[in-house]
Amino acid sequence: MVETETFQLKSIATVIDGHRDVADDYQGEVESIIRFHDEYPVETLQGLEEFSHVQVVWKMHKAKPEDVELHARSPRGNPRWPATGTFVHRNHRRPNQVGISHPKLVRVEGLDVVVTGLDAVHGTPVLDLSPWFPQMGPQGEVRVPAWVDEMLTKYWAPAEGRPAKQ
Repeated sequence: MVETETFQLKSIATVIDGHRDVADDYQGEVESIIRFHDEYPVETLQGLEEFSHVQVVWKMHKAKPEDVELHARSPRGNPRWPATGTFVHRNHRRPNQVGISHPKLVRVEGLDVVVTGLDAVHGTPVLDLSPWFPQMGPQGEVRVPAWVDEMLTKYWAPAEGRPAKQ
């Protein structure tokens, strides 16, 4: 039997502005600031601006422990999509309620990292941030079931009623 390990993480930054509400779609083109805590010197971000994207690990702080669901269910409750297990979903019903995003880096201003395409909301604690190295991404062909493409057709679309950036 494998033992469960418990440990604590301390946030390094907080998401400022950007999305205000948790939503399943329309995550695109919103500018957010990842504001590092004052204990980190500006030089900890030196050179980051040379990258196009960053990888952000964040805590789903609006989720509650009772939201966790350890069983198979249809994504977004849609019966047209197959019931899949907890670790096949990427939402707050996961045991540790941690998200990972790969937003586009717009600029670095002091301890502020400005990004677009971050699907975390205002006030979200950031646990880690690193530059995205494509060489460290998936190797070989990437495949997903058809329901994923169908489910996420509007995920990166601009918010309804807001024109797309030109």
